[in-house]
Amino acid sequence: MSGLVLATETTFDVPGNVAFAVLAVLMVVAAIRVVTTRNIVHAALWLVVVLGGNAVVYLILQAEFLALTQLLVYIGAIIVLFLFGIMLTRAPLGKSDDLDNNQRWIGAVVGVLLLVVIGFSLTRSWGTDRLDFAAYDLPQVSGVTGTSVQIGGSGNGRTQALANEIFADYLIPFEVVSVLLTGALIGAIVLARRD
Repeated sequence: MSGLVLATETTFDVPGNVAFAVLAVLMVVAAIRVVTTRNIVHAALWLVVVLGGNAVVYLILQAEFLALTQLLVYIGAIIVLFLFGIMLTRAPLGKSDDLDNNQRWIGAVVGVLLLVVIGFSLTRSWGTDRLDFAAYDLPQVSGVTGTSVQIGGSGNGRTQALANEIFADYLIPFEVVSVLLTGALIGAIVLARRD
């Protein structure tokens, strides 16, 4: 887990924490609506609420680049691609009796097991990984101290460190995602042109 770890500081940002709590509740409710609504277009719109809340969380953490990327890539591109895929394939928009599956309990059991595995891995490794800012030639900014970063400081060095991580260590997964998205777009075009 290459996450940002808080530097040791005892000050609390009360307005930021309250805003995060409100956003977290809103995002959880919207995420539940994504998987429980029967209309797929409504599910996509609830997903926009979740992803928009995620962008606002990035803004609270003063990661403006990530917030704009979240808005442009996920809300601007993925959701539009998802909605175009729905509209171009003429998928049924409501409840469909011929799509009812008797094996949904197997999916529920697998989902719960996956949740347990993810929860176990998060509790066993939380706080042990740090993004190594010392490996990058970063300018000295407030908030960057040695090998960890204080969330809420100046974000000048974080964007460069993120870019170095994405385009150095995670270049192959980044390119695989771009090929996957291109394949989905080509598939939607092929399905739409069959008519």
